[in-house]
Amino acid sequence: MRWRVLGLLFLARIGIGFQFQTVASVSDDLVVAFGLDYVDIGFLIGLFMAPGLFLSIPAGYWGRYVSDRIMVVFGLGALALGGAASSLATESWVIGIGRVFAGVGFLFTSLYFTKMVADWFEGREIATAMSVLVMSWPFGIAMGQVGHVWLAQTYGWQVPFQAASVYCLIAALGVFLLYRPPHDLPDATGGAWVALTRQEWSLLLCAAAAWGVFNAAYVIYLAFAPKVLEGHGQTAIVAAGIISIGSWIMIFSGAVCGQIVDRFGGRNGVLAVCMGGAIAALLLLGLPGAGVGASILFGLIGMAPAGAIMAMAGQAMRPQVRAFGMGMFLTVYYAIMWITPPVAGAILDATDNPRAPLWLAMILFFAVVPLGFAFQLFRGAPVVGHERKV
Repeated sequence: MRWRVLGLLFLARIGIGFQFQTVASVSDDLVVAFGLDYVDIGFLIGLFMAPGLFLSIPAGYWGRYVSDRIMVVFGLGALALGGAASSLATESWVIGIGRVFAGVGFLFTSLYFTKMVADWFEGREIATAMSVLVMSWPFGIAMGQVGHVWLAQTYGWQVPFQAASVYCLIAALGVFLLYRPPHDLPDATGGAWVALTRQEWSLLLCAAAAWGVFNAAYVIYLAFAPKVLEGHGQTAIVAAGIISIGSWIMIFSGAVCGQIVDRFGGRNGVLAVCMGGAIAALLLLGLPGAGVGASILFGLIGMAPAGAIMAMAGQAMRPQVRAFGMGMFLTVYYAIMWITPPVAGAILDATDNPRAPLWLAMILFFAVVPLGFAFQLFRGAPVVGHERKV
């Protein structure tokens, strides 16, 4: 049963990546249509993350009173609404409003999809399950990298936003009709409040920072790597297609990496090897004619440990505090994700070199490794703190 549930959540969560990728895929059209620069594009990309800074903790708290299923349906509906609003824009600020609405949906879906999988797979193949779940994000992005560019060039920049919104509405209906929680889940709704221990706080912060810098580096790659290939003479569609290769490959490499960590352990060693691969791929991307090889290396090795990193969140907390803890987890994650795209855009504007933002991505990938070691250190420490019930 839990694998059927995972399949449902995977298909529904594709909508997050599909909606997120819209701005990056039509960025050149938006620059022309609204007179934007790439700092503005980075800001619009980052706005997708902004609501998480303010709503992650309340969203986790509301999980004590509202079912996970309804929270996800609400989130997917907000994603659809945000995309529809952006598609109707005649001024750039309207696109920003749409991105904020979509960002609210991103927050709720990210929090409760992760909680659902942790509830179903705690103590049994959780790294594999999280790998499968988080691969829905690059799956949706890869769909957008190819599909959105074609739709924009054929029908206009508005249509990718609309297509992503339709997908999110269908996903919301599927979750509403088909999702059921596990029967043996401890009741975490209403009643007394159970606090995080000090050890859980330490583990949570390490996991959140690792997940944040890992995804921030990936977003920089998605937004600026195609421009590196365009500088080597590729068309926009061909460049998007080459970069999307990595996103398609990581769907499978992530599941394999999750299995390796579940069966044999050694997560920190896996992180060190894979982050080295990610950095090598970004360096290789700068060589003329090496785009396909760099994208394959990036997807096969560099992005493979996504599920193993996300599994740290599930392992950091007890089920009773998981909804609130995921709210804190996402607050840190969103702070990192909100800041980095505008910084990367500013680097491009300042240098006029599309390779320059990728150096920031390399630094962020490198930071994953010490955060993974810190998580392991805190996990092995004695439990300090106590459960507080009020």
